Amino acid sequence: MRTGGAHRSCQAPPPLCQPTPEQIEAAIVAAKREKPHWGARKIRERLLRRLPSEVKVPARSTIHAILDRHGLVTRTRRSRARTEGTPLSEGANPNALWCADYKGEFMLANRRYCYPLTVTDHASRYLLLCEAMESNAEKTAFTAFERLFKERGLPQAIRSDNGVPFASPNGLFNLSRLSVWWLRLGISIERIRPGHPQQNGRHERMHLTLKKEATRPAGANLLQQQAKFDAFLEEFNNERPHQALDMKCPAEIYSASCRPYQGIQDLNYPFHDKTVVVTNCGRLCLYRKKINLSTCLAGQAVGIKEVDDGIWLVSFMDYDLGFIDLEEKTLQPLNNPFGPKVLPMS
Repeated sequence: MRTGGAHRSCQAPPPLCQPTPEQIEAAIVAAKREKPHWGARKIRERLLRRLPSEVKVPARSTIHAILDRHGLVTRTRRSRARTEGTPLSEGANPNALWCADYKGEFMLANRRYCYPLTVTDHASRYLLLCEAMESNAEKTAFTAFERLFKERGLPQAIRSDNGVPFASPNGLFNLSRLSVWWLRLGISIERIRPGHPQQNGRHERMHLTLKKEATRPAGANLLQQQAKFDAFLEEFNNERPHQALDMKCPAEIYSASCRPYQGIQDLNYPFHDKTVVVTNCGRLCLYRKKINLSTCLAGQAVGIKEVDDGIWLVSFMDYDLGFIDLEEKTLQPLNNPFGPKVLPMS
């Protein structure tokens, strides 16, 4: 009995209850409200002194992001209103909204796969592009869209699903290089919810017609399949009446955009402290520190502005991306600035 008792008395005391992330966030907010002139650095130091040593206190950039989320950070007013990502738009007029997708791949007679890239104008149902591709690779998509923009001008917005190359599962806010290029051209991006193809219903209905009339049977090779697509596009736009268009053909409704494609202009950030170009590996180099941002922004200029001691706001165009802490060398993303239809960073 004594042995058993001695053993129990030597056992380590039970560990202290760890505060939950919600409790730590509440403590951060309470500290800021108690000391409204304190920044993230001082609040973090206060938490380090008051909380048990085994409690992991968030980085300064995380604390600053929490304060920003609760409206406890005063931001400098910009000359232009901050651009917000829009929900799914009506697209009531030609070129207000284009819809893009890859129809499901299918096998050709030569045992190679075809990936049809399709683009329609939402208002007029006009089939702008139906391209037989070898894959859904980003490079070929760039080429196809650039040719389309030169021919038809630029839309106000493009709606797509969340698949590549329109989105990237590992990119910041799921952006891809293609969608970043669209943004640089002044095109808003819209994304449908995963598993909700009805949000791109007009485009999906066109795909059903395309599948019936241009893929059965499939072409012998990509060239022959493209010829079938070209014939389908001509008939769909110029001969096929649409009930939703009062039995008019899409070509009777659609006209090219008045926004010509002129490439992208240089980015300037006059209200930021610095302009930094993202490296090819997706990093920011600032004061000899390297901070991972996102490869989808490689080669793009971003604005950097110090908003607190050692805390820097990172902006791309009119979008605020997040805060970086030079000591932690990390980016704390803000709420998704590109609208509710773009998935958050995974």
